[in-house]
Amino acid sequence: MTTHDAAGDPRRWLALPVLLTGAFLPPLDFFIVNVALPSIRAALHTSAAQLQFVISAYAATYAVFLITGGRLGDLFGRRRLFLLGIAGFTLASLICGLAWSSDALLAGRMLQGMAAAALAPQVLASIRVMFPQAEQPRALGLYSATFGIAATLGALLGGVLVSSHLWGLGWQLIFLVNLPVGVAAWIGGAMLLRESHAEHAARLDLGGVGLLSLALALLVYPLVEGREQGWPLWTYAMLACSLLTFALFVRFEARLVRRGGSPLIDVRLFQERDFSLGMVVTLGIYLTSAFFLTFAVYLQNGLRHSALQAGLATVPFTIGYFVGSISAPRVIDALGHRALPLACACKAVGFALVIATVLHIVPQSVFAPALVIAGCGFGIAMPSLIRTVIGSVGIHHAGLASGMVITGLQISAALGVAVIGGVFYTALHGQSGASVYAHAFATGLACNVTTLVALVLLSLALGRAKRPSARTAIVSIE
Repeated sequence: MTTHDAAGDPRRWLALPVLLTGAFLPPLDFFIVNVALPSIRAALHTSAAQLQFVISAYAATYAVFLITGGRLGDLFGRRRLFLLGIAGFTLASLICGLAWSSDALLAGRMLQGMAAAALAPQVLASIRVMFPQAEQPRALGLYSATFGIAATLGALLGGVLVSSHLWGLGWQLIFLVNLPVGVAAWIGGAMLLRESHAEHAARLDLGGVGLLSLALALLVYPLVEGREQGWPLWTYAMLACSLLTFALFVRFEARLVRRGGSPLIDVRLFQERDFSLGMVVTLGIYLTSAFFLTFAVYLQNGLRHSALQAGLATVPFTIGYFVGSISAPRVIDALGHRALPLACACKAVGFALVIATVLHIVPQSVFAPALVIAGCGFGIAMPSLIRTVIGSVGIHHAGLASGMVITGLQISAALGVAVIGGVFYTALHGQSGASVYAHAFATGLACNVTTLVALVLLSLALGRAKRPSARTAIVSIE
């Protein structure tokens, strides 16, 4: 390490806001879009399935290309990929904002997912390169807080923008607002970021990317579209082909490992019991992402709230998420491997109380505190999951393991919208009225509670192996 590297980049604290903007935009887009979904459906005359794809297509694309995005930064330069990701995300936001049809919107959303996958890994990698080790915890603390801020601001800003009708626009503003932010971040990145590469960059696994993309498409599409089509034969055929493609993907990755290549998913890690169990928890924990879709539809279509009212109603959850995310390191240090089951239990209790409130079993005054409890669990869950799963593998595999966990979380989000969103719309039966929407929302949320209870039991068996230090675990996430 050179003296300059040990001292850190002299422009590092000026460059950090630029990097944090890159970390801020993808989660902001996730939370802000949910508030606008009913308005999008009304304006573009989309089906319920197409509305689900607005979220699940973004999450699935992000999941598939996330690890590849990190490797591209290692190979071709993190500054270059950061600027490319910001430019791509800004362009995709423009396409979404100008979308004239649901197909154009879905294309823009998939491009957003690819750009976010190129952008996100460069933020943490650049922080590791630019900051000396003594300053990294502070920089990473600000990075973690960014997600809570994005969640809180996204819910509120989405409602404000959709309801404002500035320049005669409505839902389009939730995407167009990214343009000035993206342009400013690109200019700041071009001026302040220095180029860096990995000393031993892993090669790209294009075959793995192709097979995983195909497998997810064959899984998510029939799960979302099948309900509206009456589950014809082709939906079952696609689901069967999805299982076959997943099997081919695993076999391809195992063969790549034997040949000494760099797989997208290293199947050898699944030989570790805790890692395998942790990935099962990972694939279940973000199924709750469907909550944001069903909650927004329930409020706006069922209770006839405006987008602004819906955004304000979501704020207690996002406040809880913010508090949970910034307190997560202390909670994890105090409770160790029990932090994860506690987080899942908080989410389950919070959502159960929301159900009881919606069905008028408990007073309405319980509603906001219930959302805070669920949001707090949500904020603690991801960092505690990553810390626990990373602790189940060797330090030399920490970066790959964390990438696999974050990929699994995005796959979980896509499946949550597809499966639990499908349960919600099935429960509606095409009917209207506040009571019908309340029943459908409660039914979908009950699926989340059931899943979370199962995750509490599974996660109690996790994390009993010796874990790396908090700094090692967090800094290794790329």
